[in-house]
Amino acid sequence: YKKAVRTMITAMEIIVDNSSYPREEITERSHLFRTLGLGYANLGALLMSTGLPYDSDEGRTYAAAVTSILCGEAYKTSAEIAKDMGPFKEYPKNRGPMLRVIDKHREASHEIAKEFIPEKLHKEATSVWDEAYELGEQYGYRNAQVTVLAPTGTIAFMMDCDTTGIEPDIALVKYKKLVGGGDIKIINNTVPKALKKLGYDTETSNKIITYISESSTIEGAPQLKDEHLPVFDCAFKPKNGIRSISYMGHVKMMAAAQPFISGAISKTVNVPEEITADEIMDVYLRSWKLGLKAIAIYRDNSKRTQPLSTSLKSTIKQYGRPYRRRLPDERKSITHKFSVGGHEGYITVGMYEDGSPGEIFITQAKEGSFVSGLMDAFATAISMALQYGVPLSVLCNKFTNTRFEPQGFTNNKKIPMAKSVMDYIFKWLAIKFLPKEECSKFMDAQFAGDADSDEQETPITAGAKNAKSEESQKSKIEEREKVVFVQQSDAPNCSECGNIMVRNGNCYKCIECGSTSGCS
Repeated sequence: YKKAVRTMITAMEIIVDNSSYPREEITERSHLFRTLGLGYANLGALLMSTGLPYDSDEGRTYAAAVTSILCGEAYKTSAEIAKDMGPFKEYPKNRGPMLRVIDKHREASHEIAKEFIPEKLHKEATSVWDEAYELGEQYGYRNAQVTVLAPTGTIAFMMDCDTTGIEPDIALVKYKKLVGGGDIKIINNTVPKALKKLGYDTETSNKIITYISESSTIEGAPQLKDEHLPVFDCAFKPKNGIRSISYMGHVKMMAAAQPFISGAISKTVNVPEEITADEIMDVYLRSWKLGLKAIAIYRDNSKRTQPLSTSLKSTIKQYGRPYRRRLPDERKSITHKFSVGGHEGYITVGMYEDGSPGEIFITQAKEGSFVSGLMDAFATAISMALQYGVPLSVLCNKFTNTRFEPQGFTNNKKIPMAKSVMDYIFKWLAIKFLPKEECSKFMDAQFAGDADSDEQETPITAGAKNAKSEESQKSKIEEREKVVFVQQSDAPNCSECGNIMVRNGNCYKCIECGSTSGCS
């Protein structure tokens, strides 16, 4: 382990002068301070293989000792390089503060509890700092920083690790999402070593491993002792289990390693889906009090997809749920009387505060009749659609130009002819509540201009209104009805969409879909 640290620090030091950097400022500071970032992976698997629970005093002490050796040996190697190559350029200005930092690392190493780890490991974890301090005091250090703990989320799998960085295992059986699509099933390969360390024979171990593969959990495995369950606890609850490492277990492990890291620790603190905001705040505060330089919290299932999961879930498309916008108890409304083909009716529209429609009532026959009940049900359905956010333009597009009896002429000059009661109602709603540019597309071409014009556009005095004769208005409507009747009396249905066509010279065209009778 120490030899690997020496080799990697030497290689990283060589790379400093042979690397390219994204910005000039980074290049300059990298050469002034020669900062390095050595770390490790697979700590969770190491603790499991030694039979130590991740969330335990023994596990944290073991991790502290391993991290102490990593950083101490790295600084010792840096001092040895400085003996031949000289310290980093800014070292003379920072000699005093840096030696105090190294001394703090050394003091922390002597606080590692002896009773939880082998004597030899404890001795190495402390003596390496004594050597690093003595060499640094004499020769300085080649590098201002030597260690950080990276997440190693990708390279850990390339190195065949069972766990990443300082993390515990996410689950004994997990599924990793691939960038190109699909999933791979990953089973922790450290379990057999851990079972052997805990004293289980080969036959029993094989039964337990088979159970894990089939059940995705070790809980309930045959012949497994309950006191050994904490050794196999993971970051998340398994698919068919209830045990997991508490989120403070993650924080405490980081606090055990932080005194022996030059920089910070990049580690995910996994919290359950049901955690509260106050509990998350408490995690941040306790992390600060324990001396952590950085912390990252991940709440389970807080992302649409996560790279590692404890089970395969069928992909189900999730859609946003609509919200019902209710009308106020007291609201303004407008009632409109209409007549289609001689059949009279009334439509009442209840409005929101902004004037948009929120409900409709339709009366066209005696109460209790079949038609009355059908119209009431239809009006209720449209009202619910409006309150749940269906745009009025969509409803108008769907129901205008529907054709059934009664149909024919109306007493509304803006809609002189309707193909059905539904056609009339939604054309009237379009005129009343939609912008002019939207309204025009629902009107027949020959009457679109009338729909665009507003009765209130030109102010009319009371005297002028009285002067305007009702006979004049009626005569204009009757004249238009005659023209329309003559033009449409022999008009066929469109073969494409079924709407009545209009005369176009000697032929006919459909103003709804654009089809012609074949001669134009």
